[in-house]
Amino acid sequence: MKRTPSSGRVAVLLATRNGAAFLDGHLASIAAQTYPDIDLWVSDEGAASETIAVLQAWARRWTKGRMRILHGPVEGTAENFRSLIINPDIQADYFAFADQSDLWEPDKVANSVRWIEHHAFAVPSVFCSSKQLISTGGAVLASSPAFMRDPDFRNALVQNIAPGNTMLFNRMARDLLAESCRKAEFSSHGWWLYLIVSGAGGVVHCDPQPLVRERQLDGGTGWGAWVSRARQRLAGRFAEQADLNVQGLVRNRDLLSDEARATCDLYWKVRSDNFIKRLYYLHKSGVYRQTAWGQAGLYLAALLRRL
Repeated sequence: MKRTPSSGRVAVLLATRNGAAFLDGHLASIAAQTYPDIDLWVSDEGAASETIAVLQAWARRWTKGRMRILHGPVEGTAENFRSLIINPDIQADYFAFADQSDLWEPDKVANSVRWIEHHAFAVPSVFCSSKQLISTGGAVLASSPAFMRDPDFRNALVQNIAPGNTMLFNRMARDLLAESCRKAEFSSHGWWLYLIVSGAGGVVHCDPQPLVRERQLDGGTGWGAWVSRARQRLAGRFAEQADLNVQGLVRNRDLLSDEARATCDLYWKVRSDNFIKRLYYLHKSGVYRQTAWGQAGLYLAALLRRL
């Protein structure tokens, strides 16, 4: 197998829970990476012995580096990832999040590392890619949308366009992330990384090339899924996530750039009692979603006090 020269060790942070059905294929796709130096750190919080059996079998034959299996906090996916992020034993030059049912393209890690080294090596930096959504049998259902505007803190405040399961980030970004996670919780590890790195003046790059195939285990595409997501937003799920993000940013204000702090100060005022002031400060803050429909929905959410 042809390999690219190693430019540092990569630590893959994998959160598992009762994932034996697809875990073998996922780990095989990481083992098939053209990048040679990859450690696997797995935090498992499930009760299924089959998952542990799959992990232990792979640990015995993992040849790219170390593989460690840890007992997770059993407090949900977000806390499972947070336990890996703040674990001081996990040391590497680059870090990547992984979901147990995905399939990685062979050059995912190599392409991610190469982009960071060539474009954003000296600052906290995150590389993520688009992805293909596939059925449990492997048929391609859809691709994640391409966004016209670059990732930015003003976008991250109200929208997550950086899929956590495609992310690879350098040590500076990981140190920043770990520091923030010691002071705050999050609902989405990918969204929080997007927020904290862009807010601290780092670089987040979303590449249009799909490097991950994500299995849709619950039929998550099409009009039915769109309606379901819309109902969740109207039910306040976005507001709940936004609240957690706001609390986290307040606790980590010292990590943010002056520009990001100024944006936050304006955005907090969108929660005013006066609906005219809500719209005024939303406009003045400059926060945005990537599409016209999304931007319209943002202003509607402000009117309905869902931000």
